[in-house]
Amino acid sequence: MGPSANNENVAISSEPLVIPRGEHGISRKQFSPNAIKVLYRLKDGGYDAYLVGGCIRDVLLGQQPKDFDVVTNATPEQVKKLFRNCRLIGRRFRLAHIVFGREIIEVATMRGHHEAQEDKNQISQSSEHGQLLRDNVFGSIEEDAERRDFSINALYYSINDFCVYDYANGLAAIKAKQIELIGDPETRYREDPVRMLRAVRFATKLDMQIAPASEKPITELASLLDNIPPARLFEEILKLFLNGKAQQNFIMLRQYGLFKSLFPELDRILDKKPGGLEETFIKQMFANTDIRINADKKVTPAFVFAALLWFPLIERTEKIRRQEQLSEYDAFAQAINKVLSENAQHIAVPKRFTLGARDIWHIQQRLDKRAGQRAYRLTQQPRFKAAYDFLLLRVDAGETEHTELAQWWTQYLGQDINGQKEMVRELGHQGGPKTRKRPRRRTTKKPTE
Repeated sequence: MGPSANNENVAISSEPLVIPRGEHGISRKQFSPNAIKVLYRLKDGGYDAYLVGGCIRDVLLGQQPKDFDVVTNATPEQVKKLFRNCRLIGRRFRLAHIVFGREIIEVATMRGHHEAQEDKNQISQSSEHGQLLRDNVFGSIEEDAERRDFSINALYYSINDFCVYDYANGLAAIKAKQIELIGDPETRYREDPVRMLRAVRFATKLDMQIAPASEKPITELASLLDNIPPARLFEEILKLFLNGKAQQNFIMLRQYGLFKSLFPELDRILDKKPGGLEETFIKQMFANTDIRINADKKVTPAFVFAALLWFPLIERTEKIRRQEQLSEYDAFAQAINKVLSENAQHIAVPKRFTLGARDIWHIQQRLDKRAGQRAYRLTQQPRFKAAYDFLLLRVDAGETEHTELAQWWTQYLGQDINGQKEMVRELGHQGGPKTRKRPRRRTTKKPTE
């Protein structure tokens, strides 16, 4: 069975392709020593244990693996008995986390079919949309492979014989550069709509194409993301936009209609003005983010969310100002609360990041107020550098009315303290001489008689 380059669904083979130690080129040294420890402890405890998924895929692609997932036929409770440093997590599917300082090795019990006999340890529950709500059904390695999402992730490395077991022709898919869902794509997307986001992320991360059969239902099913908990979508957003491929992911999300469920107001604005300043701004922001990520520089989600919600915020400010006859400052403050509240219904952004976005936005209104000590005090704000970068982004995207202001701040930040004071003094002389206050006239007291 070769890779599915046409519209055929990918099926699991009961007899996997076995790649022996001498042919796959994978060494245990390429994996985390802690992951290897976990495999041997499970093996010594009498259980089957494999490294699975992304770490195998990445090594085969010549990339450095970051996450090491283990799958075993031991139940979560049995795993916990073997490891003192184990904690059990999850409701949708019970997992064991083995904690080694800052590193966590995730251990999952092999998953079975939903139709499996239910007992107190095996529970599967679906929503009316076909989405899996609870999935604690355990099974064999063949069943586990069938439950994996993509063929490139159904690769297992055995600690018993050091072979790689390929159950869905994942090696062929890697060679063909195809992201293929295992099973019927529509059913698998309905089970977990986040798989649509993962398909996009893997395609850009691994420089692959989504296979035609896996691509076909995405646009039609994109709205199923509305049923995903906002907290889970926040985690997915971080993976999409802070992985060095943000701009490509943004373009693909828009192409498939997935962006609408994440940021509906911005999506509407972008649809209304294709190729406009707004789209330029967002693409440039993601391009800058990718450059920083790929240079191992820090990027705060606060900046990314401040940019993604900026145009909905501007639009909402103008609407409130016009309807309620408020000052721009008051309308802006009200709009911030409304935009963040509405966004929280789709993506649950933690408060530490929404506070950062608020600071970046508020500083935009204060950047042109530079007289006296104001410029210096503004630079002492914790989010000033991010707000300054935000101003430069606005100008780069086409807000040319702020070009002079951006140039002034750039020059100001390059000066020493005396140069900065001189620049602030010069502000008073721009546009003509400063008007001097007329001195108060002294009234002479009448002599007392």
